[in-house]
Amino acid sequence: MKLATIRTIPLLAMGLALISVGHAEEREVDRIVAVVEEDVILKSELDDAITHLERQVQARGESLPPRSVVEEQMLERLIMNRLEVLRAESTGIRVSDSDVDQALNHVAQNNGMTIEQLRMALESDGIEFSEFREEIRQEMLSSRLRQRVAQSMDDITETEIDMLLASDRLGGREYLLSQIVINVPEAASPAEVSEAEGRAEEVLGQLRGGMDFAAAAITYSQGAEALEGGDLGWRNLNALPPMFADEIEGQEPGTIAGPIRTPAGFVILQVRDTRDHSQVIVREYRARHIMVEPTELVSPEQAEQRIRDLHERIADGEDFAELARSYSTDETSANLGGLLNWFPTGQYGSSIQQMLDRMEPGEVSEPFRSQSGWHIVKFEDVREADRTADAMRSQAREMLFEQRAEEEVERFLRQMRGESYVDVRL
Repeated sequence: MKLATIRTIPLLAMGLALISVGHAEEREVDRIVAVVEEDVILKSELDDAITHLERQVQARGESLPPRSVVEEQMLERLIMNRLEVLRAESTGIRVSDSDVDQALNHVAQNNGMTIEQLRMALESDGIEFSEFREEIRQEMLSSRLRQRVAQSMDDITETEIDMLLASDRLGGREYLLSQIVINVPEAASPAEVSEAEGRAEEVLGQLRGGMDFAAAAITYSQGAEALEGGDLGWRNLNALPPMFADEIEGQEPGTIAGPIRTPAGFVILQVRDTRDHSQVIVREYRARHIMVEPTELVSPEQAEQRIRDLHERIADGEDFAELARSYSTDETSANLGGLLNWFPTGQYGSSIQQMLDRMEPGEVSEPFRSQSGWHIVKFEDVREADRTADAMRSQAREMLFEQRAEEEVERFLRQMRGESYVDVRL
C-alpha cells in the first residue's frame, strides 16, 4: 500500500539542498548536546542542521524565530531521528549498499547530474561523499521503521470502505493544511492537560493577533513537521481524524481552527487553500488477441510462422474467436475466444497498446512481437468510461490506511521517546 503519510526520504525530496551546508568548517570546540541511549549528538551536528534550515527558510522568503527556539526544536528532531535509526537497526531493519546507490542515483537524476558530478558538487562544498551516503542510509532506515509500524496494522476491511463511501464525505473538497501541536504527556494529570491547553490558547491568541502561522509552528509546535512551518500538505477530510474534519469542513482559506483535543495533546489547524476533487474519466478498449509463445518445443521462428499462418486464415474469413480458442497460448483469454474485455490504456503492455493506438475499431493487426511472444490483435471497440466510483473506492482504502497509519506511527514514536534514555545537555 501507498504510505503517503509515512515519512519518505527528505534528502531525496530536497535534492541537493544539503549541499549548501558547510560541514567542513573548522571548529575549535565541539561538545555533546544530547546523549541518546548509547550514542551522542554533537554541537557541530546541531549547528549544521540549523544552518541548513536557515538557508531553506531564507529561500522561501521567510524568517526564523530566535536561535534558542530553533535549537530546541532542531535538537528534538535530531534526537528522534537518532532513536529511529537505533530502533530500526536493533530490530533487524537493514539498508544495503545497493539500496543507497539507488537513492543516490535518484538524487543525482533529480538534479540533472551523474553520480560523479554529484560527488564533485558535494566535495566542492566541503561535504564528504561518504558522509552524504550515511545521511541517506539513516533516512532510509527511519522510513522503513515507520513503514513496518504501519504495515503491522490490521487490514482495511471492505465494510470500513463502504461506511466511508456512504458518509458522502469522500471525493469532495481537499484542503491544504498546516498544524501546530502542543503535546500532552502519556498518562498526564489534569494539571498537565490544563497547562498544555493554556499554552495552545496562548499560541492561538498570538495567531489571532497577526503572528505568521509558519513562524508560530517553528516556535511552538511539537509536531514532526514543525520546522517546515507545520505543513501537512493536501488532505481530503477523510485522510484526517474525524475531530479535525469536523472543524475544517466547509472552511475557506485563511481559517484557523482549534485548539482541538487529541490523544497526543492539542492541535491548531490552518486552512491554507482548498480545491475540488476531480472526476476520473478513462479511455477503455475492447479487443481480442491470439498469442503464440515460444517454448522449449517451439522456437521463436516457429512461433512467428504459426502466427503468420493464423493471420492468413483470419484474412481468408475464418473466425478470430474460434482460432483464439484453438491456438492461443494465452491461457487467461483463450477460452474466451481471446477476449480482452474493457481494459484501460496500457493494461496489457506497451506492445499491444502501441498497436491499438494505430488502429480503428474493426481492424485486425499485422503479426507483431512482444516480450511474451507473437500476437495478432482484433480491435473491437473503444469508450470513455467514468471510473470516479472505482477511484473513490481506491482512494477510500488509501485514506483509511493513511489516517490509521499516521495515528499508529505517532503513538509508536511517542512511546519510543518515553521509553528511551535521553539526556539533553544543550
